[in-house]
Amino acid sequence: MSAVAPAIFANNFSEQKPVRIGIIGAENSHTAGFGKLFNIDKKFPGVELKYVWGETDAFAKAAMEKGSIPNQVQDPKEMLGKIDALIVDHRHPKFHLEPAVQFIKAGIPTFIDKPFCYRAGEGKEFLKLAKKLGTPVTSYSSIAQSAATFDIKEQVASLGKISQVVRTGTADFDSEYGGIFFYGIHIVEPLMFMFGDDIQEVRVNRNGKFGNASLKFSSGLFATLIFKEKAYGWETFVETSDKLVELKSRVEETDPPKNYVDLVEMFRTGKEPRSHQSIINGVCILEALEKSGQTEKWTEVEYLKLD
Repeated sequence: MSAVAPAIFANNFSEQKPVRIGIIGAENSHTAGFGKLFNIDKKFPGVELKYVWGETDAFAKAAMEKGSIPNQVQDPKEMLGKIDALIVDHRHPKFHLEPAVQFIKAGIPTFIDKPFCYRAGEGKEFLKLAKKLGTPVTSYSSIAQSAATFDIKEQVASLGKISQVVRTGTADFDSEYGGIFFYGIHIVEPLMFMFGDDIQEVRVNRNGKFGNASLKFSSGLFATLIFKEKAYGWETFVETSDKLVELKSRVEETDPPKNYVDLVEMFRTGKEPRSHQSIINGVCILEALEKSGQTEKWTEVEYLKLD
């Protein structure tokens, strides 16, 4: 972010000034959810989801009805000059970045819903551009950016050396919305937040579209990911001196939840809740899992360093 950007965003996105949001993408149920959060439940007074562009007219109309979103646009660029912040929310991440470029060039703070993108190289160029322009950008899994995950991270810090971790969650290597990228991010990002993103190698063992994966950290930590076939939800277990224990949050999630609080704070102040390097590291790990899912062999995580 440029040196003048913090002052600009502090003036434009003060807590007293309304924030008008536009959203690109309506196929995902999240779009109506954002509408309910801002327009119906009014969890953030003064913040409204005003415009939506849908992949189809039906998707847009459904989101508008369920989320009380007042305006539909036929082209995302119609929102330029009418909004203060942007959300991009497609089901497949390959569609996320291209339509957002014109908005970050216009200085519009932008949240890219999970996962950030489908290819790390494309993501790197997007984040470099955002930094050069001084436009706040972020992306994260709602499971990772939560009070629960941050509390578990504190617990991990007090447990001493941990050698093995087991994390479970829903994922589908054959998903039409990007395979492991679609739900796998909810397994990978919390793991990164809790234990670090120094994952060196991954190996996937397939059972059709499900299976498991082994991850080696440079710290010596060894993690096993179990991709659920039937049950829904995410859990984390660690090996202690005498047994395997589940790490559970000691705190209740805030109302509204932390992921939304951090999102609105960025829209109002320009403060990004997460480093760009962390965002791109998560994509690199997912790419390695995708590659290993095709060969079932150990695959190195090829991290892309941001300047």
